[in-house]
Amino acid sequence: MALYRFTRRSLFAATLALVLPLGFIGPVHAKTAQSQWVTVWSTAQMTPGADSALSPADATDATLRQTIRVAKGGDMIRLRLSNAMGTDPLSLRNVHVARTTIAGASTIDPATDHPVTFGGLSDIVIPAGADYISDPISITVADQSVLAISFHMPAGLPQQQTGHPGSRTTSWLVHGDHVSDAELPEAKKFDHWFTIAGLDIENGSARAALVAFGDSITDGYGIKPNSDSRWPDFLGRRMKDKRVSVLNAGIGGNRLLLDGLGPNAQARFDRDVLSQSGVRYVIVLEGVNDLGMLTRDGPVTQAAHDDLVARLKAAYLQMITKAHSHGLKIYGGTITPFMGMDYYHPDALNEADRQAVNSWIRTSGAFDAVIDFDAALRDPAQPNRLSPVYDSGDHLHPSSAGYQAMAEAVDLKLFEN
Repeated sequence: MALYRFTRRSLFAATLALVLPLGFIGPVHAKTAQSQWVTVWSTAQMTPGADSALSPADATDATLRQTIRVAKGGDMIRLRLSNAMGTDPLSLRNVHVARTTIAGASTIDPATDHPVTFGGLSDIVIPAGADYISDPISITVADQSVLAISFHMPAGLPQQQTGHPGSRTTSWLVHGDHVSDAELPEAKKFDHWFTIAGLDIENGSARAALVAFGDSITDGYGIKPNSDSRWPDFLGRRMKDKRVSVLNAGIGGNRLLLDGLGPNAQARFDRDVLSQSGVRYVIVLEGVNDLGMLTRDGPVTQAAHDDLVARLKAAYLQMITKAHSHGLKIYGGTITPFMGMDYYHPDALNEADRQAVNSWIRTSGAFDAVIDFDAALRDPAQPNRLSPVYDSGDHLHPSSAGYQAMAEAVDLKLFEN
């Protein structure tokens, strides 16, 4: 009979052989007790409409390069890609990340070009409805710097695509695999994001994340592409001396109670807020589209108005409960004026609904604090309207000056670490 002598080392190796699957690659990054990942850029995922989706011909055997501005920097990042809305698997190959050299252009610094792997793989298939988080990538990123994310789509995108049409940021598409090209001069250009969902930094200049959760006012409707002049952008620059990254989870046309352009706010709260790494704070600015859509096609009864106000309050309470159960501070933003807006043509009853909701936000004590965007933007002479100084012209969306005023209305003491 053969005798076997097991040392601690050989016993450990034998145990690993039993529990690890064949083909296990091994850790690509040793996590220490001090490791802390914080999301420093993210965008809310939705299904692009017909006017913003990529055609099968465009998306097949093509390189897509997209740029993002990260709120805070560091030396180790990881990327999150999404097929959340897809009903079929998403195949990608040769994902790369690099620093850009010219704002608003496809040009990258080749010396900073890094391949991105996922469990050691450079070619990935993301299942329908899933997100993939990359292995850590060693690259130095400064606060407020711009990164380019490039990947090759060998077989196109799923029939139901995943992305963020309101990127207000230029992306580039060219056929073939050109992920490491210094520039893409012949590329097709458009202002939409696809598949990219988030970027985390480990032990960088952020210790916590703040999510700005809202509709088109948060998404930055009306700003010039590549100007980074949404109110969360202005707020992020105000936070330069704080170790908090500001994330934009706005979707144009979003509603609290019903799906519109993108999933309703309650349905996406877990993905767009709670799943962000290091999230500690959230500002909610939602509800104007619910108020406007109630009577867009015609008047409704007073009972319907009262019911809408009650259900909006209940929706806020659901998000507050979720945030508190995850240890987050949640701040309520008052709904800004929209009287005179042609699409919704609000009347006195809609304004009464807005006032009722805002009164509850201000006085109920349900939120941890209140950010009075209404007071910041309203016209003192006509409080049911945006101030002309802050009105983009459609009487709903703020101008660039209005977005800056919104950021100035946020008390930075709410984010003390």
